[in-house]
Amino acid sequence: MSQEDWKSNGVKVISGDHLDTNTLQTPGMNRAAAVTAATAGAQKLWAGTVNIHPNAKTGAHHHGDLESIIYIVSGNARMRWGEKLEFVAEAGPGDFIFVPPFVPHQEINANSDEPLQCVLVRSGQDPVVVNLDIPVIENPDGLHWIDPIHAAPKE
Repeated sequence: MSQEDWKSNGVKVISGDHLDTNTLQTPGMNRAAAVTAATAGAQKLWAGTVNIHPNAKTGAHHHGDLESIIYIVSGNARMRWGEKLEFVAEAGPGDFIFVPPFVPHQEINANSDEPLQCVLVRSGQDPVVVNLDIPVIENPDGLHWIDPIHAAPKE
């Protein structure tokens, strides 16, 4: 490849001031595309930002055969997943969330007074969202993420 080809087909920088908000939106959330086929020539990945308003949440859905990664920049995320959204985990700044293909899930801003700001990466360009008719358990009992990093509070 010639030097000129590398210049036009090499690294792309997408300014945070020029993200594309002409993408699928969900009430209570603001999405902006950064890395797409149109902005960077990406063929296998899509990346962007999502700002989830306080107390906002999505309905139950999945993204078909796409894999998704969510990186929490600020705020607290609560994820529910499963056939009845019976599982729950929380994530905060610096945490990553991986959502495998076809997994029914719901994203929630766990804070009532601050936005949840995330970076979202998907394994494809298609904006696949399959909405599901799953009744949501609002207060699942005893389903909290407990591991050495996210330990339960001491009583």
